[in-house]
Amino acid sequence: MSAFEPGHQASIASVTDKVRPVAIGTPVTAVHFLGERAAFVGAEESVSFVDGEGEISKVQVTSKIQVHGGGILCAASDGERILMGGDDGKLVSVNAKGEVALLATDAKRRWIDNVALHSDGAFAWSVGKTAYVRGAKGEEKSLDVPSTVGGLAFAPKGLRLAIAHYNGATLWFPNMAATPEFLAWAGSHLAVTFSPDNKFLVTAMHEPAMHGWRLADNRHMRMSGYPGRVRSMSWSVGGRFLATSGADTVIMWPFASKDGPMGKEPAMLAPLQARVSAVACHPKQEILAAGYDDGTILLVRLEDGGELLVRRRGASAVAAVAWNAKGTMLAFADQDGDAGLLAF
Repeated sequence: MSAFEPGHQASIASVTDKVRPVAIGTPVTAVHFLGERAAFVGAEESVSFVDGEGEISKVQVTSKIQVHGGGILCAASDGERILMGGDDGKLVSVNAKGEVALLATDAKRRWIDNVALHSDGAFAWSVGKTAYVRGAKGEEKSLDVPSTVGGLAFAPKGLRLAIAHYNGATLWFPNMAATPEFLAWAGSHLAVTFSPDNKFLVTAMHEPAMHGWRLADNRHMRMSGYPGRVRSMSWSVGGRFLATSGADTVIMWPFASKDGPMGKEPAMLAPLQARVSAVACHPKQEILAAGYDDGTILLVRLEDGGELLVRRRGASAVAAVAWNAKGTMLAFADQDGDAGLLAF
């Protein structure tokens, strides 16, 4: 019986023996799949590629590519390339072949703190209070916002960029002359995401809370009660739920109705005596991977909270978890660079 089948009542089933350990050797801040290769983004200088094939034994890093001359501050991926910003003032991309391209350099060598990728090939980055967008044809636009940019996200439809900053978020159509729209809410707004149906915008705040807006009428959605900051967010398949870190359970906010989570309580899954540090929803099924600050990784079924143990506690905090596009492989890494691959 699969641990995800109805009737699983026993203690958590384990697939830890099927995980292929990967020793990155340096701290990892993000992981993405480029095709069937897992790419582990280091905290400094390099990206480590690992092929998904191989026996259930220690998998070696197939290549380590230097992409920056210092710290890597942010990364985003569209499945074909990874876009990264660094404290060397450079905006760099790397593709599945390991080919590195320098896309921009800040004239004053200031930090590039946030990046975002659009499905049509456009991309965005920020330096201080300025957000930049370069379109698929190479045209470049910039916009200054009231304070330092905290996060960037492209809308799923059209070339529209959300820019999180102090006291709210700005919605900008770079190809239109219209004045950008300002969504106000007191506090410092960091990571930002659009719902897959383009109806909601959600930010993670510097305080232990999230905030959202229904874009049809800019109605507010207060999403509070966290014991810690929300550092990881992931939409479930179809956008029915937004999974978040920041508590000792995975907090799942409902977004299936026209009102989103307004007036509703979130679901709380996979409780542990440790705080959730990273979440990643499966791209095709209602399953998520959750990493905790004690090193534990669980797979969780959204329907009934069924759990499957991927990694036992006892290591440093899980820094990143990610699925490949088909949902047939899971990659993870902790803050010390101990990583793994699990194939299904």
